[in-house]
Amino acid sequence: MRRFGPASVRALPGWAVWVTPGLLTLVVTLAGIGHAQPWRDELATWSAATRPLSDLTRMTRTIDAATGPYYLLMHGWTAIAGTSPTALRLPSALAMAVAAALTARLGAVLVGRRAGLLAGLLFAVLPVTSRYGQEARPYALATLLAVLATLLLVEALRRPTWRRWAGYAAAVAALGLLHLVALTLLAAHAVVVLLTAAHGPAGVVDPPGQSRAQMPDASRPRRRHLWRSTQPRDRARVEHHGCHDAPQTPTAFHPATRSNAGGTPRVSPHPGSREHGRDAPEAEPQNVTGEAREALAGWLLALVPAVVLVTPLALVARGQRGRQLDWVDPARLPDLAALPGALAQSGVVGGFVLALAALGVARLGRRALLPAAAVLLPVLLMFAAGTMVPLWVTRYLVFTVPFACVLAGAALAAARVTPAPARTPATATPAEATPAEPAPAEATPAEPAPAEATPAEPARTATPAAAGRTAAPTEAEQGPTSPRGRVAAGIAVVVLAGLLGLPDQAALRRTHEWPRSAPVDYAGAAGIIRAGQRPGDAIVYSPRDGWLFPDLGMAYHLGSRLPRDVLVVRDQRQDASLWAVECDDPARCLAGVDRVWLVVTGRRADPLAAVPGAKGDALRAGYTVRQVWPRPGITVALLVR
Repeated sequence: MRRFGPASVRALPGWAVWVTPGLLTLVVTLAGIGHAQPWRDELATWSAATRPLSDLTRMTRTIDAATGPYYLLMHGWTAIAGTSPTALRLPSALAMAVAAALTARLGAVLVGRRAGLLAGLLFAVLPVTSRYGQEARPYALATLLAVLATLLLVEALRRPTWRRWAGYAAAVAALGLLHLVALTLLAAHAVVVLLTAAHGPAGVVDPPGQSRAQMPDASRPRRRHLWRSTQPRDRARVEHHGCHDAPQTPTAFHPATRSNAGGTPRVSPHPGSREHGRDAPEAEPQNVTGEAREALAGWLLALVPAVVLVTPLALVARGQRGRQLDWVDPARLPDLAALPGALAQSGVVGGFVLALAALGVARLGRRALLPAAAVLLPVLLMFAAGTMVPLWVTRYLVFTVPFACVLAGAALAAARVTPAPARTPATATPAEATPAEPAPAEATPAEPAPAEATPAEPARTATPAAAGRTAAPTEAEQGPTSPRGRVAAGIAVVVLAGLLGLPDQAALRRTHEWPRSAPVDYAGAAGIIRAGQRPGDAIVYSPRDGWLFPDLGMAYHLGSRLPRDVLVVRDQRQDASLWAVECDDPARCLAGVDRVWLVVTGRRADPLAAVPGAKGDALRAGYTVRQVWPRPGITVALLVR
């Protein structure tokens, strides 16, 4: 049986490293996806998505403009798939599966395959992944687009082409349309782009364990054009050896260092290099700097579509902020301390991932800049804004979780190896009695391993005697600090994180309400009305202007069997909002109605006494309570004359 270790991880096809976390995430998020009933935010999604396009457009002018593009997307989806809880949540489950795959890919690109695989697997088992992968809201799609945009940015900074920048521009524009707050990720992108422009990609986005000269396209000529890069058909530069009919040699095959062998330095391919003057600058750093500056221009141009598309949406949403976020409290310092647990949907798992991410930052050094900035800068920017305006809502920052998982994956994969010497057979000759060389570990910032043989360092070939000598694994390859042991330890930590989050995984499949200790049983209340209603019954709600949406909950679960909403003069569609408008004279509107189903939010021993204003006066004057059914978070009462 083949052992699973770093060698086998590197031997896997590239697609297997990211497909495995994606499939695992899909399995986890689909498990029990339709069990929890839609909560108030999902009811808002259902209400908006099932309206005609004209009504949906009018609604976004008065409320929820920032979520309007998502509602439009769900309008098309529900027309095809329906409005069951599973159908409403399936796009989010698929988005989280793709986000996990892209997280693994990003980790593999920035750190290495083993780190990418562990990062994707860790993301798959977090409760937050299931929580928002099972919710009909835009957070899963925003998470996908945040990771996709970051991955495309890394590729564009390494090898700028118009296709890569166009893909990045499209991802950023879509990210802003689906989740305005997620555009704070651009602060992290700006830091990385500026550092790349100042110092080149080395140590920021270059592949781990490779210098610029070791990259696959390092030997190809660099075209000084914003939207072009080196193509395979491009020919390498050649240097002329003094005479017109002297042989020509591609400059890529010359060593990077100057050689004075034989007392005569070789001729440089660049007249302005140090070969012709001691103080002249080297050509390669000039090329790298020029390309990095062109990358900065490419990044700025890629932001233009996002600015054009998102600015009108942001202006409309800004005008709705007072009504949209009137329930949000100002941000305080204790909110930062509670953020890891709130984001992970589990206090213990959040602290666990935070510790791993911090360890990953310490071990990666400069290479941790991009994922660390993608976590810290959005959090700090949103917290600073939240101290001045109502904006601090922790679920708005779900898109930062994959980047924390990349750092955690690096911590799980970047342990140093201390190999033990191999045992030498007693019959070995002195020439054969040399320690067996352990398999190279995956490259880490502290101790990079050569990826491929280069002309300066040709690959070693094993002799037949050495092949026979290394057929059996050494102790270093089997011990707890060996490469195989580190992979097993990393997977064990991922399993531990999954086990720690099991109670929260089970809880979020019972209810999506937050806090989970205060669920609202819309389905239970609707079942009571369905079982006891008669022809001519009416229904009344209290309160009608809050965010619990008891009327939307009853409409979703009862459908065509919903009793007549006797007090309504303009429903949600007619009012272009999420709330209906009731008549000014409730007693007149209730005339001729003998039985009323009263639905009140909260558990009420006397629900009739909890109705305020003229509506409560009219109900108390004309009706008596026949029976009360308290349910979690909601109370149903039958009133008769």
